[in-house]
Amino acid sequence: MWYVNSRAIIERNNQHGVEIVVQNRSKPDQPATIELPGGRIEPYESLTEALRREVKEETGLDIVEIEGYETKVDTAGIESEFEVECIRPFAAYQTIRGPFDSVGYYFRCKVSGTLLTSGDGTTNVRWIPVDALRDMMREDPLQFSSVDRAGILFYLKHLESKN
Repeated sequence: MWYVNSRAIIERNNQHGVEIVVQNRSKPDQPATIELPGGRIEPYESLTEALRREVKEETGLDIVEIEGYETKVDTAGIESEFEVECIRPFAAYQTIRGPFDSVGYYFRCKVSGTLLTSGDGTTNVRWIPVDALRDMMREDPLQFSSVDRAGILFYLKHLESKN
């Protein structure tokens, strides 16, 4: 099996500093894990369309800004039967060992709307401070989904490099 995913790092700033959205997901025959919103793209669905759809389904939020969206170019209108879109994501990943092969892209986003407590296959959808995320990752990285561990570590490393 081969999967392509579009995943969101949804950020906001408030009195606690930077917070991001995480959620819990239970999959058949697996323990519940904490993950970032996002999921598989549908055939011929763009990465950003999939991102908007998945975030809405899982969190109830509407994406209002995607970092890197200004870099988007496409070949619309050049050839009627073939169109390609290019965009700069925040990060890309590929599984290099495990039960399934996947590639995916993380996008940093801003949102509007009211956060659901549960969505399409998700529960305990919530904002958490980045400092708490860092502590949770340090204390028990296995509580996070296998794919998102790398994405979260990449995000935390990015934040540290800015300071």
